[in-house]
Amino acid sequence: MFENIGRAIARYLNQPSPGYQPLATSHSERLRRALRPGDVLLVEGNLRISVAIKYLTQSTWSHAALYIGDELSRGANDPDPPVLIEADLLHGVRAVPLSRYDRFHTRICHPAGLSAEDRDHIVRAAIARIGQTYDLKNVIDLARYLLPTPPVPVRWRRRMLALGSGEPTRAICSTLIAQLFQSVGYPILPRIETIAAPRPGCDDCVQEILHIRHYSLFAPRDFDISPYFQVVKPTVEAGFDYKSLVWDRADEQYRPGKSAA
Repeated sequence: MFENIGRAIARYLNQPSPGYQPLATSHSERLRRALRPGDVLLVEGNLRISVAIKYLTQSTWSHAALYIGDELSRGANDPDPPVLIEADLLHGVRAVPLSRYDRFHTRICHPAGLSAEDRDHIVRAAIARIGQTYDLKNVIDLARYLLPTPPVPVRWRRRMLALGSGEPTRAICSTLIAQLFQSVGYPILPRIETIAAPRPGCDDCVQEILHIRHYSLFAPRDFDISPYFQVVKPTVEAGFDYKSLVWDRADEQYRPGKSAA
């Protein structure tokens, strides 16, 4: 019974939210040219659950996926191969093509300085997770997202994102990716503690000690604001030239040197 109720709630939450209109979009082919294996693709989702996640995190981003390149399509003649690993509430961990987020508002976060060995480990570990699913019998966890703007204090909002026991199969998309990066010791948003560390000639010197946050508490926006991930914008990477833009003549009054009516 709980499994059926949970599946019904998951289907409802995975339905598109009416009226979604992204302010900025990126074509999948332009994204493909800018992405590198190990990159995190953030998405401004258009689902009902996306509204709740964006409210709880006070962020544009409600979904995250890991780019794995051609690891699943080598030797296959597929014009739209599965290149992203994501955790979906209804379908679990799966591989999807880049076209799934064509014309969505997205952001690429590149892990700066990540070694090739650790990158390959992250990609392989992500592929190994394909097929894991969320326990839909945990109706309480699912029901919390039925309110797009739940009335909870700010200090509790991040805790509301953690599903179930905190296992990677029982969490939103960013939890899976956070655990993968933590498995190789790559930081996302560690808690920083400053302690006194005097040494000869510097009595006031301090040292920063990093504390690992539990992966179930990470949200998609954390990859965006992390000081260790570089934001990559495909339009700029492709060679942006504002002089080549074609403007609507109806907007001529707003061009430089023109006075607005």
